[in-house]
Amino acid sequence: MTTATTTPVRPAPPAPTLSVLRLNIMRIGYLLMSVGLAIVKWPALLHAERWTLFGGVVNCILVAMSILAFFGLRYPRQLLPLLLFESIWKVLWLGLVAIPLWTDGRLAGDTADVASDCLYVVIILAVIPWDHVYRQYLAQPGDPWWRRRAS
Repeated sequence: MTTATTTPVRPAPPAPTLSVLRLNIMRIGYLLMSVGLAIVKWPALLHAERWTLFGGVVNCILVAMSILAFFGLRYPRQLLPLLLFESIWKVLWLGLVAIPLWTDGRLAGDTADVASDCLYVVIILAVIPWDHVYRQYLAQPGDPWWRRRAS
């Protein structure tokens, strides 16, 4: 008769908590996102009939992001993926679109306006607790993909 042995799964050590100061610094990023997008994008909801297909998609995504950013004021740690999403898409767009156009001397018009707006990402990058991101999303073991079989 053979017996199955399993390696006991050790729970991950508790992640160090973020200080109240660090949480409040994160709230600055959420405040900037939520209020900025609410001022610029929420009024557009009254004129949805004028949207192009792509413009409507973008407006709805940005309004949804502003609502989630308001939740981030209350739950800054839980909404951290929103700050990461905001940072990643802007850094990608700046690196893949704006900077090549700028280096070729062709950054102008609407593209220059978007690039200017995207530069505010430096504020979001500054408020993200990168050490926490590393511990939570890179160093910590991931969730299981399937249920373990009972022996």
